[in-house]
Amino acid sequence: MEKKRVVVTGLGALTPIGNDVRTTWENAINGVSGVGPITRVNPDDYPAKVAAELKDFDVEQFMDKKDARKMDRFTQYAVAASLMAVKDAELEITDENAPRVGVWIGSGIGGMETFEQQYKILLEKGPRRVSPFFVPMLIPDMATGQVSIALGAKGFNSCTVTACATGTNSIGDAFRVIERGEADVMVSGGAEAPLTEMSFAGFSANKALSTNPDPNSASRPFDQDRDGFVMGEGAGIIVLEELDHALARGAKIYAEIVGYGATGDAHHITAPAPNGEGGARAMKQAVEGSGLNLTDIDYINAHGTSTPYNDKFETLAIKEVFGDHANKLAISSTKSMTGHLLGAAGGVEAIFSILAIKEGIIPPTINYQTPDPECDLDYVPNEARKQEVNAALSNSLGFGGHNATIIFKKYEA
Repeated sequence: MEKKRVVVTGLGALTPIGNDVRTTWENAINGVSGVGPITRVNPDDYPAKVAAELKDFDVEQFMDKKDARKMDRFTQYAVAASLMAVKDAELEITDENAPRVGVWIGSGIGGMETFEQQYKILLEKGPRRVSPFFVPMLIPDMATGQVSIALGAKGFNSCTVTACATGTNSIGDAFRVIERGEADVMVSGGAEAPLTEMSFAGFSANKALSTNPDPNSASRPFDQDRDGFVMGEGAGIIVLEELDHALARGAKIYAEIVGYGATGDAHHITAPAPNGEGGARAMKQAVEGSGLNLTDIDYINAHGTSTPYNDKFETLAIKEVFGDHANKLAISSTKSMTGHLLGAAGGVEAIFSILAIKEGIIPPTINYQTPDPECDLDYVPNEARKQEVNAALSNSLGFGGHNATIIFKKYEA
């Protein structure tokens, strides 16, 4: 069976550095940080004091207030970003094409805020007072469910939950659906709203979060003084489309998606495999499936969490895969600006990778001050770089040993 070609025709984002794609991108290439003192929880209760929160998000721009109350925050973000992406793609979903338009959006932890609120009601007021919407607000697949309802998309409908690899796995899995011919369009990415008491407590307990109280230096991937990630929230959604379908309707094409790799470490629930072995295999898989040579890759949007192990092992994995070419690659971690959006990270970082290709600008790794001898590649420190990007690779690595890599390239007829 001949594989279909798949292109990107729409982008939608809600991030700590912008409530739409254009603002997010402008702030990223200008090195603007979305990290600040956390307001969603009481910082006095936690060792971590900063987070990357959305600013001035107005859900009523996207849906009725009554409908919003029946959705956890992560689902609201997914619906908003999906509506923006479909509008950007100028895609009209009708009764005729709806069965061929699918949705595949993931979330790492789903409706944690809803869980906390309803559990307090259970304890204080008893089980009869728990909301009938509790389960539909909590479960991670509800982002996909609500987006499909909002769009009228009746095709392939699924949800990936692979911790911090969720967004990238979702896009890769959706890519495969179109490649196999099971859909013409897939709306895909990740959404997350993890800035809650339990999330903060859990990530603090396993010592994953930065305890640096300075918002201007807490998220510093690949820097020797990094001490953990900064938690963020939001959504990144892209519209994937079968090439002939996109051409037939005259759609603008941002880039083509050509490679996807997904592997498991089979090593440890939170720590990456030694030397980033699993991540290296995911990158190799993605490159081999893309039809590109290693030297065709110009830019890597790294997972780059700002944790001691991740950044070191991801660097080793890149060297293992790319050999001498590793030293010629431009690599950046946009988490230095957005924080770590967990299950939404891969969706937002796919958008950064696509726009780097489209606009010929590579976003920087900000807060990079003290080089780490074990992280000795080109991390595009502190300032964006104008450079032609023909192919970009995006990595996401998650708890549970999940590794996911996707590759985009310039579209050529």
